[in-house]
Amino acid sequence: LALLLTGACGSMGRSWFLAGNARDIEKATKAIETARDDGERARAYDERGRGYSEKARYSRAFKLIATDEYDRLFDLAIKDQDQAVALATGNAEVYLGRGLTYYNRAGLEDLDGPKAKALFASAESDFTRAIERDGRNAQALDMRGVVHMLLGDLDRAIADFVQVLTIDPHLGKLRLAEAYCQRGSAYQKASNYEAAISDYEKSIAYQTG
Repeated sequence: LALLLTGACGSMGRSWFLAGNARDIEKATKAIETARDDGERARAYDERGRGYSEKARYSRAFKLIATDEYDRLFDLAIKDQDQAVALATGNAEVYLGRGLTYYNRAGLEDLDGPKAKALFASAESDFTRAIERDGRNAQALDMRGVVHMLLGDLDRAIADFVQVLTIDPHLGKLRLAEAYCQRGSAYQKASNYEAAISDYEKSIAYQTG
């Protein structure tokens, strides 16, 4: 009985998410059609692009769609977000949105493969553009740091998370604790024990501070 209920809840949860996602896409489509200026139109394209991206990511994670449909949804997302960027080149959020789409797609690929690395590079580029337009955009700084960490560039990840710390101390501490731990492990493997101990101590300090 417990297994049946768990399966039913999972199915209902997926249906609930997809129904809400479809409403978000429909709402954004109407907003595109009724936008009064390029700023409103850009936001609507970005919202619809994020909707397509989330639908693709979620559906692929639960094996609800074939590869062709997954690719089509992500292509629709990027097409919309390219439109958003073209309409509002000074808006940090449209670059953040497109960067998140690239990041989401990379996360479902082989992380060591060339396709994932190319997608992560595109995500990093867009997060950087968002930061150039809004230096206190915590999500863009955080996501760029996450990309750097996934690609093994821990020095740059730590630099980004230090900036996150000044805006969102809780998130900054969590990220720095993980980044220093990873860098400490890398130093340890390279037999650089003094640097490893220093980073481990910093990681512990952020976890307990």
